[in-house]
Amino acid sequence: MSAIHHPSQLLDAAWVKQIRDNAAEAEALGMLHPKQLELVYQQQWFNMLVPEAYGGLQYSLPKLIETEEALSWADGSLGWVVTLCSGAGFFGGFIVPEVAKEIFADKKTCLAGSGADTGTATEHNNGFIINGNWKYASGVHHATHITINCRIVNAKGTPLTVDSAPIIRSFVLDKADVQLQSGWKYMGMVATGSDAYTIDNVYVDKNCSFEIKPEATVIDATIYKYPFLQLAEATLAANLSGLAVNFVDLCQDAFEFKATNLRRVSEANATLMMQERESAIILLNDARTAFYKAVNLSWKDIANEKHLKDVSRTSRMLARVARETVDGLYPYCGLLAASPDTELNRVWRDIHTASQHALLTFLE
Repeated sequence: MSAIHHPSQLLDAAWVKQIRDNAAEAEALGMLHPKQLELVYQQQWFNMLVPEAYGGLQYSLPKLIETEEALSWADGSLGWVVTLCSGAGFFGGFIVPEVAKEIFADKKTCLAGSGADTGTATEHNNGFIINGNWKYASGVHHATHITINCRIVNAKGTPLTVDSAPIIRSFVLDKADVQLQSGWKYMGMVATGSDAYTIDNVYVDKNCSFEIKPEATVIDATIYKYPFLQLAEATLAANLSGLAVNFVDLCQDAFEFKATNLRRVSEANATLMMQERESAIILLNDARTAFYKAVNLSWKDIANEKHLKDVSRTSRMLARVARETVDGLYPYCGLLAASPDTELNRVWRDIHTASQHALLTFLE
């Protein structure tokens, strides 16, 4: 078995209890539970990538990845919301300082949004008029600000281009300027509240626009020079890893229950289940080990293209192994895993929903 830390080592047991005790009710609410949010604010998990200059934690990439994997191990929806919203805090390294200072003045600031360029920004005076619709903004119900991507158009609605490619810019807006719409109807990640939103003729100053690229940073720190693609891939893979580790953990009690009831499972089959679980642990931990090695090497040398490609490759491989590991053990769990009111089922639904993210679908 690979010698790699278990996600539980990073979290206080009382935190895990507070998160999990409220997970079922959070799913019923369709958003994180107030008791879960209380802990998120207390530990400043939404601020993990917010610049220190604005009171944020400004985590290193390895520390961020470990924390997000651990939170997803505690609960998939909470880990996902923290990952996506803290990921938006990363934009603090690119937003005009006077705007960023105002946004992050409140320790409960939470940014949510979508990376889809499904909006338009029409040039107007010293800013832009924003219109558009966006889907799947995880944590949007807890957000204080919304981030969006828009295609820049002129007053006639004609898209502006550079070398025949549309000009796309990112913007940050106050939550009050956004109209939420019910949109999350999927079987898993229910408590992320990943609903849709619309913006209708909202004017924003040009200083609310920013670009996410190393040369556009306004904070001189390594994390904001790290390529956003690999940052996104690694953080999402960490979530799937945490979910898979939790599922494998939960299988132990499920298998032991079946193993002690020999009227339902023979001794030979009970042994087989345990062996399959041990094999799953080895496979998953091997993938986690390769992933963490790639992340750590890329962090030490962010200009090394090989290391960055390894992050992409191992992120995708970890996502696949996580899903396949869960699927391999699922049949042995019986109807317990198919019942929507069990943690086993919730984790299964969460990983099969989160793993549909297009960023980690293909190995190449």
